[in-house]
This record gives sequence, C-alpha cells and structure tokens, in this order.
Amino acid sequence: MSNKKVVIIEDEPDILEVLNYHLKRDGHEVFTASDGAMGLALVKREMPDLVLLDLMLPGMDGLEICRTIKKDPQMQNTLVIMLTAKSEESDIVLGLGLGADDYVAKPFSPKELTARVNAVLRRGMPAKMIEKRERIDVGALVIDSVKHKVTVAGREVKLTTTEFRVLSHLASNPGRVFSREQLLCRTRGDDAAVIDRNIDVHIRGIRKKMEVEPPLIETIRGVGYRMADHI
Repeated sequence: MSNKKVVIIEDEPDILEVLNYHLKRDGHEVFTASDGAMGLALVKREMPDLVLLDLMLPGMDGLEICRTIKKDPQMQNTLVIMLTAKSEESDIVLGLGLGADDYVAKPFSPKELTARVNAVLRRGMPAKMIEKRERIDVGALVIDSVKHKVTVAGREVKLTTTEFRVLSHLASNPGRVFSREQLLCRTRGDDAAVIDRNIDVHIRGIRKKMEVEPPLIETIRGVGYRMADHI
C-alpha cells in the first residue's frame, strides 16, 4: 500500500506525539492539530486520505467535525477513525451513524492503532462496493443503487454509506444468512478488520430508520443476519 496522508486531531499531547511518531515511522505523511476548529481547517486544507479524530476536543467536538466532513462533497470520501475514551455504545452508534469508518477506544497500543489505520486505508471507499445491480426489489423494499436511494412502501429511508452497502448486500440475497465477518468483508473489502460490534451497530441503525415490524433484517442467533424472504 502506498503511503497516505493522515491528519490527527487530538488534544492530549502525549497521545498526539505517539501517534505522530508511529504513523510517520510507518511511512505516512502526518499533520496534527490539538484543537477542533484548527483540526477541521487542517483537514480542509490538506484533504487527507484519513483523519484520526478524538471525540472530546476543545473548540469543536469530534462528532461535529465528523458530521461536517461527511456532509461536505469535497471531503465526504475522507476516511475517519474516531478515538474515544468513552466506551458507551451510544457514542459508537452516534459516530458511526454520522459516517465514521471505524473507532478505537482508549487506551490502545500504537501497534493496534497503526494496524487499524492501515486496514481502513486498504479497504478504501465506496468504489469498492460489490453490489452492481441498479435496482433491488424485495417486497415493499426498493433499493436504487444509481440514485443511492432506499424506499419502504414508498417512504424514503435515509441511510449512511455503510448502512446502504450492508442493506444492499442482504437484499441481494434474501433468505441467505451472512455472518458478521462475511458482511464486513463483502461490504467493506476483504482487508476489513473484523469488528463484530460495528456490524451490529449498523444493523440496529438500519432497523430503526426503516421502522418496519417485524424487522426486515432478521437476527440468526449465533450465526449472523439475513434479509427476510417473505416480505
């Protein structure tokens, strides 16, 4: 993998120094900021491949920065890994729902963080989507891949990029069960780090937004998930 441009936004000097050292040693071009507003300005100026983003920042918090990056057409393909001292599921759900590509909970080892950065960079962006069909119909569910639009019984459902990919893959194979690992690999690339909790969070997000009972995505205990084939 060729070296990439990385911006680190972290207000703890010791952590910032360690991350900067290890990512540079790994061959990446690294830029740093310790303030939220300064960090966002740095991202806009440098247009990095990836941002390591602490959630608790002075000036502007990490969630607002992530939201701004993912809403800006010029920056929305920038990969974002959240760094957080919080392990509550609500923080993870909110960050991933805003479009973050991964998260790492503090404390973490530099080796773990570097491996996670490289895994996220390898799996890349939506161009790696494996679902090529322009339209997928499963009962009342319609997925338009060209317009990146999902409707249920005529009602539009707004999904994040990752939620859209997960739903598209399941809907392309109704009735077939996929493990969490299979969903990660098939929707985010074979190099994806296998993090079961991420898939669980995305599935919950899809179900909540679709507002369909019983859920169209069924949980197969001990195995994974499948799209209901009777809708």
